[in-house]
Amino acid sequence: MGALVPQSITVTVERKQWLTPHLVRVVGTVAADLFIPNEFTDAYVKLIFPVPGVVYPEPFDLDTVRATMDSASQPVLRTYTVRSFDPERREIMIDFVVHGDEGIAGPWARSVEPGDEFRMSGPGGAFAPDPAADWFLLAGDESALPAIAAALEALPAGAPAVVVVEVGGEADEIALDSPADLRLRWVHRGVPSDRIPDDLAGAHSPLVAAVRAAEWLPGQVQAFVHGEADAVMRHLRPYLRKERAVAPKWLSVSGYWRRGRSEEGFREWKRELAAERP
Repeated sequence: MGALVPQSITVTVERKQWLTPHLVRVVGTVAADLFIPNEFTDAYVKLIFPVPGVVYPEPFDLDTVRATMDSASQPVLRTYTVRSFDPERREIMIDFVVHGDEGIAGPWARSVEPGDEFRMSGPGGAFAPDPAADWFLLAGDESALPAIAAALEALPAGAPAVVVVEVGGEADEIALDSPADLRLRWVHRGVPSDRIPDDLAGAHSPLVAAVRAAEWLPGQVQAFVHGEADAVMRHLRPYLRKERAVAPKWLSVSGYWRRGRSEEGFREWKRELAAERP
C-alpha cells in the first residue's frame, strides 16, 4: 500500500457541485507543491477536522498536536478517495456522500463554501488496474463510486469491465465513462445508505446478490470490491477467494465504512475481524 504522507496540506475550496441528492463534489486548490499524486486509482487522503473552539499551534503539525495536546483537543480524521487531481491547476477533487447531519465530513461538505480552507494529509493508495488482466470486476456502493470511476477511466481500451454499483435509487446514479468495454449494472436498494435495514444488510445486501449473479468471464480477472464492510469483507471476499479462486494478487477487497459505526468504531471492528481469522 502506498505510504500516507504525514504532513498537513492546506487546501482552499474553489467550488462544489451536487452530483446527486446524496453526493457532493468539492474542488480545492492545494497550497504550494505539497501534494504529490501517486499511481493508484484508489488514492486517498485523510481530512483533518479540528475540534471547534480549540486553537492549534502554527505551523500546524499533526504529530506535534498528538504529542502535546490532550485527547479532547485531538482533531478528527476522515478518509476520502481522491476522485482526481489536476497538476497544472493544482486542483484536487473529492466526492462526499451526504445524509443530512449524519457524520462529520458529510455535513462539512454540504455547508462548505468557496474560499474556505481545510487540511489534509496524503495521498495513500493500493490499487491500480493491471493491463495483464483479461477482464475487470469493479463493485461497490456510493462510498466506492469515486474509486470505481477513477479506475474505469484508467482501464485499457476495449478491456471487458463488469461493474456493479449499489445505490439508494435512480437519482443516485452518476455518469461513468471508460475506454473499456463497460458492462454496468446499477442496483437500487430503495433507501439511502444511512437507513439500510437489517434485511438489506450484510449477506442480504443487494450488492452481494448482484455480484454473485454477475457474468463471470473467462481468463484472468482483476477485482476491486469496496463498500460497506460487512457486505464486502464477510460475504463477497469469501465468494471471490474461495468460490471463484481469485488469488490475492488479483483481488482488492476492503470496507470503506461499517453500518452503524463511526470511522473510529469501524477501525475497532476491523481489528475484531482480523482477530477472527485463523
